[in-house]
Amino acid sequence: MESTTNTLLEQVITPSELLAHWQGHRGLTRRTIEAFPEEAFFNYSIGGMRTFADMVMELLGIAGPGIKEIATGEIQELIEEVDHGNKKAKILELWDEATNEINTYWAKIKPEQFQQNIKIFGQYEGTVWSSIFYFIDNEIHHRGQGYVYLRALGIEPPFFYER
Repeated sequence: MESTTNTLLEQVITPSELLAHWQGHRGLTRRTIEAFPEEAFFNYSIGGMRTFADMVMELLGIAGPGIKEIATGEIQELIEEVDHGNKKAKILELWDEATNEINTYWAKIKPEQFQQNIKIFGQYEGTVWSSIFYFIDNEIHHRGQGYVYLRALGIEPPFFYER
């Protein structure tokens, strides 16, 4: 096609399909968090890597605030630490709140915004779609690390394809 306009023929995935894809990953990551024993979630690590709780706090700092920034244009602060009191239930509560925040702000993103250039968190340059893909890829990466931890602890992680 020679036209640079976004036509139905040029579209590979709709925004709602992309959201469903991401939320499928988020559900799987939530089940991965649930699979961890409380103590190991906050304290277990291998080879100098961070604990899975620390990785999840990073994910919490990126997902909801990142989508809010994309939807509103208001630069969000990247905060990778949350007060959780070493309670996995608190992390899961925050995870669910972030999921709702993603759904709320996603609905405010117009399809034409996905191609726009942005500087997410006032730091990272890309397009809206590349930033969202980073959010998803980063989650998959850290979930994979969590899978290694679970297997090292003798725990079968959730099946990765059950999203």
